[in-house]
Amino acid sequence: MNIFQRLGYFSVGLFMGIIILIFFLSGKKTSCSYFPNARTLKSIRVKERHFDANAMKFFTENKIDTSNISSILENGEVHFGESITDRDSCNVYLISGETATKPIQFKVENCDSIATIQEVDFYSEK
Repeated sequence: MNIFQRLGYFSVGLFMGIIILIFFLSGKKTSCSYFPNARTLKSIRVKERHFDANAMKFFTENKIDTSNISSILENGEVHFGESITDRDSCNVYLISGETATKPIQFKVENCDSIATIQEVDFYSEK
């Protein structure tokens, strides 16, 4: 069997494998979150969200909707250097992102089943 026949068999098998994967994975919400930033944000997004009293006051005073918070938890930036990640139970992460008006940052206490948003403030980007 020469190289062209091998390449032909390989191409047919590869094509059939891709078609089978497309058939089985179509319509499913599959995702690959391998980077620490994406994994942390996804971990917070899927949990029940609670708001600290000071955070809720900040959001109502500045007319920031929970959809803005959801958007930040989708596309935000986790600052691991300023986060507390060495706890056994609930780690605290500093997350920053853009709202419609200004960039904000907040701390999230990420426990087993609950994510509590605390200490919200505007910040200036550098």
